[in-house]
Amino acid sequence: MGEVVKLAHGAGSVETSQILESLIFSKIEERLKKVEGGLGIDFPDDAAAIPMGDGRFLVVTVDSYTVNPPFFPGGDIGVLAASGSINDVLMLGGKPIALMDAIIVGEGFPLEDLRRIVDSMLRVLREEGVALIGGDFKVMPKGQIDKIAIATVGIGIADRLIVDRPQPGDKIVVSGYLGDHGAVILARQIGIIDEGSGGGLVSDVKPLTRLMLPLVEKYGPHIHAARDPTRGGLAMALNDWAKASGTVIIVEESAIPIRPQVAYYANMLGIDPLALASEGAAVLSVSPDVAEEVVEFMKKLGFDNAAIIGEVRKAERYRGYVLLKTVVGGLRILEAPRGDLVPRIC
Repeated sequence: MGEVVKLAHGAGSVETSQILESLIFSKIEERLKKVEGGLGIDFPDDAAAIPMGDGRFLVVTVDSYTVNPPFFPGGDIGVLAASGSINDVLMLGGKPIALMDAIIVGEGFPLEDLRRIVDSMLRVLREEGVALIGGDFKVMPKGQIDKIAIATVGIGIADRLIVDRPQPGDKIVVSGYLGDHGAVILARQIGIIDEGSGGGLVSDVKPLTRLMLPLVEKYGPHIHAARDPTRGGLAMALNDWAKASGTVIIVEESAIPIRPQVAYYANMLGIDPLALASEGAAVLSVSPDVAEEVVEFMKKLGFDNAAIIGEVRKAERYRGYVLLKTVVGGLRILEAPRGDLVPRIC
């Protein structure tokens, strides 16, 4: 038997990058990787941008959600699907305006659970003022799909794009606690917590509209990169940035906001909490002259645990690497995660 697809290939980690390069990126002619003047798969990201001819961009993102279990403390797959697409549009500098969905459910799935999930998704869209403009619904025979999967297409408009190009001197800013969602799903999957009780820990899943739109309006030219650290967490996001920009990123472990419960679950199972997914947090690379001001602005918007956690430096050594200054004073490489740390996390 030849090579087969592994869970790790879909985990958003190093293996995901490798299989995408092998299957897709290496086989598409450069001229077909994007619309002229826009951003496409020649600049891999969660969204793409198409020029509209009036100085603005149409921002489009597509994603699929297979989280297991579909209900968890703090949310469900419906909240996750709506929030995830909204956030992907926001991270490219866009204002979300519309969404399309495709729901695939297994025969025998409880109709009441399906109603809860759809109602959750529609509630998010209603609260965010995002229109549902189309979709699809299919049912698979019993045993041919595990519970439910949702795919979404998010659509937005951007006056100015945030292209992930961190610059030497930039400060790395986070909007708050990291890893909450990954820790919740991990704990649910191994049976430490149940659907209604997270032991004081809930998923952070939420749209980041009230954070990103004011930030982009006030500090747009100073934001050189933005990411919601979902699969692969902070570790994957920063490694992507360091590799793409040819810089070295140095972060202070003591400055990274991690809840004690998240650290506890992660350490108990031998997982780096910095590789756990967040579904309601943002990581930014910001001009150093406004970084402190940006953090204070975030706090005024209600993101009380926003913090500067590191900086981007011109690389003489360790080009393309992320270095972590540990709490004990040492320095180690923060590697991009490998393997599938938490299957079906989103």
